[in-house]
Amino acid sequence: MTVAVSVTNALTESQTEYEVVPHPKTYSSIETANAAHVADDHIAKGVLLKDDTGYLLAVIPASQWVDLDRTKEELGRDLQLASEDEIERLFSDCSLGAIPPLGDIYGVETVMDEALTSLASVYFEGGDHEQLIRVSGEQFKRLMKGVRHGHFGGEI
Repeated sequence: MTVAVSVTNALTESQTEYEVVPHPKTYSSIETANAAHVADDHIAKGVLLKDDTGYLLAVIPASQWVDLDRTKEELGRDLQLASEDEIERLFSDCSLGAIPPLGDIYGVETVMDEALTSLASVYFEGGDHEQLIRVSGEQFKRLMKGVRHGHFGGEI
């Protein structure tokens, strides 16, 4: 598979400068960081959550997990993890588990962990398990403009 069409289109339309970083096939963010020789706290991973009002994509460093209690408290929502079927349906041009952090291009409300706002470079899944997208920290902030920031992750 290649970078998802939705991601490529969004990066092109926003005139974002990016680099595709190939790596051996992996199935977890930590494996991806190791395979791509990237610090895991520089990879922005998306975790799909849901509640009665809809879906929410929490974007956190790959070195962390979503702290559901903290996220529920901070957002005032009773969130839980979405199912694989829901992920597949919403991110239909992506491989399962390779969710890009760009929830808005998939019509999903997105929040971002504050830890990702001060990085010089940010890497993220482009929709498959063999490539990362690298953008500058400034480009990433521009891509995530309007997204609520907070503290949604916890240490693994």
